[in-house]
Amino acid sequence: MVLFPILGALALATGTLIERIVLMKRSIKTKQYQGLQFLGIVILMIPLLFFFWKLTPEAYLPKNLLILLGVILLSLAANWFTFTSMKWQKLSRLEPAKMTEPLFVILLALIFAHFSPVYEKNFTALILALIAGCALIFSHIEKNHLKFGKYFIYALIGSFFFAFELVVSRLILDYYSPMTFYFVRSILVLFGTLIIFKPKMFKGLDKKSKIQILFTSIIWITYRIIVYYGYTSIGIFETTLMVMLGPVFIYFFAWKFLKEKLTWKNLISAIIIVGCVLFDVFI
Repeated sequence: MVLFPILGALALATGTLIERIVLMKRSIKTKQYQGLQFLGIVILMIPLLFFFWKLTPEAYLPKNLLILLGVILLSLAANWFTFTSMKWQKLSRLEPAKMTEPLFVILLALIFAHFSPVYEKNFTALILALIAGCALIFSHIEKNHLKFGKYFIYALIGSFFFAFELVVSRLILDYYSPMTFYFVRSILVLFGTLIIFKPKMFKGLDKKSKIQILFTSIIWITYRIIVYYGYTSIGIFETTLMVMLGPVFIYFFAWKFLKEKLTWKNLISAIIIVGCVLFDVFI
């Protein structure tokens, strides 16, 4: 079971790297990319629904439909802030902000645990997440002050909304299969993107970009299904801690493939996060 979230972390890192490569192109706009990404996800998932469709009657209850609406709105905001930050800033500089997402998930899940039994109370995971969060802050300190640029703040807001979305999603995940829930979420986010942002979907899009976007769509399908499955099988805290390896992989990929320079603080932060994950797995 533990291997699935680790694979999810690897998928997270790979998808983020390719997204950055596509968004770096001047011809690709943020809103356009968001629309294309979800269009690719929806198209690729349609054949899979014939084998993995599951939707129980509870999903249609007014309360649960309102929760789903909240998930969609949070996802729309999270994706816009995240894609905008990634287009105009290097991954290695954004990762401290993006790495706060697991910390937000842990803290929000602990709050929600007081109101719903679907969230487990795991204080060991909380402590480990707090340690990892302190490492993130440390990695972004320069000359005795915190350096928060515009796009760093955008990435931070995006991480918070993604975390909020994931935690809220747990309230209704039991009424869907992971595949069904991600499809429903994605097609509604696609419609929301088209209505709110009105992107010119295929303007300036070359063949290579289309292939890259389709590839990232496959990766995000894999990642989200693993995360949703982990939430319902091993719990939100254990899954989140395993997925925290994703930003560590991103550090490595940004250095290896994008030639982005890593600081010693980035490396120490990564080592602390890996240590927290290993402690949770083996202790």
